[in-house]
Amino acid sequence: MTTLTIKNIPMEVYERLKRRAKANRRSINQEVIAVIEHALDAPPIDVNSTLERTRKIRELTAQYRLQDKELEEWKNEGRK
Repeated sequence: MTTLTIKNIPMEVYERLKRRAKANRRSINQEVIAVIEHALDAPPIDVNSTLERTRKIRELTAQYRLQDKELEEWKNEGRK
């Protein structure tokens, strides 16, 4: 195994790691490894595919204009 030293970790980040490690019943070291593995396992973003989906959504919704009344109704509906 290789050893990695990380310096100058902001206290807020360290505290978040501690809380996350505790919630997952891991040591801070194990949690850091899990976070790094998760980040490295994430598939790369396919920019062209994302842009194409975005264009299609814009085309489908171009004619629709959200009104304040609708937005208020949806917010109130979600609060029920």
